Amino acid sequence: MSDIAVLPSVLFVCVHNAGRSQMAAAFLTQLAGDRVEVRSAGSAPADTVNPAVVQAMSEVGIDISAEVPKVLTTEAVRASDVVITMGCGDTCPVFPGKRYLDWQLPDPAGQGADAIRPIRDEIEQRIRQLIAEIP
Repeated sequence: MSDIAVLPSVLFVCVHNAGRSQMAAAFLTQLAGDRVEVRSAGSAPADTVNPAVVQAMSEVGIDISAEVPKVLTTEAVRASDVVITMGCGDTCPVFPGKRYLDWQLPDPAGQGADAIRPIRDEIEQRIRQLIAEIP
């Protein structure tokens, strides 16, 4: 048995990569530490992360102000063990052998922090559940 452990990798995908997928990636990075490789991307990425999302995350001690939305690539999907989609519909490429989860979450685009907090809290709960399932 090799001493080199292959980290499980998770890719979070939403349309703009400016809200839900950024929150999910930040929670997984914080809560799982270096046990998981984390990626996020969008099928039609925005120019910046939603400022109200940045505010809502800072309220729970996570700074995502330096994050930048990234475009979804087939390479990112191919390199991930688990692909979690959040409203990107049919634009997410599907590869055999991957675990796909579709999280139905409201889109925080155009919402203020008050509307985003419950979405953030739901994402955190789902991330905690996901961590319990990752080997």
